[in-house]
Amino acid sequence: MDSFWEITYVEIAARYSVVILCTVVFLAVFELVTSYKNWEEIKNGNFAVAMATGGKLFGIATIFRYSIEHNDTIIQSVGWGVFGFILLLLSYFIFEFLTPKIKIDEEIGNGNRAVGFISMLISVGMAFVIGASIG
Repeated sequence: MDSFWEITYVEIAARYSVVILCTVVFLAVFELVTSYKNWEEIKNGNFAVAMATGGKLFGIATIFRYSIEHNDTIIQSVGWGVFGFILLLLSYFIFEFLTPKIKIDEEIGNGNRAVGFISMLISVGMAFVIGASIG
């Protein structure tokens, strides 16, 4: 008979719980680096912030999807997931740096949907690149 931690349902529940916890922590980090309050802006109907935040959520989930697929233990999955998140966060800063004529953070906070959409696509695209690279 398998030990408790080798039961498939227990392993799935454990990975799921850890990813949810990491997602909450990572979104809090994103909240710290933006000039606006994500959830307050979303509550007020700021669609640009909703797209940018949705892209970050999708990006985090995608990175963990690859991390779980390529690692045997939860610890390894979390380690690679954290590393992938750091790269995703770095992508956000690179996007801001490479567009000196547009203050990305400010535009998203002001509801610029075009900038929010590009931010979402950068998060999603980079998540696939990061995810495919980790392992």
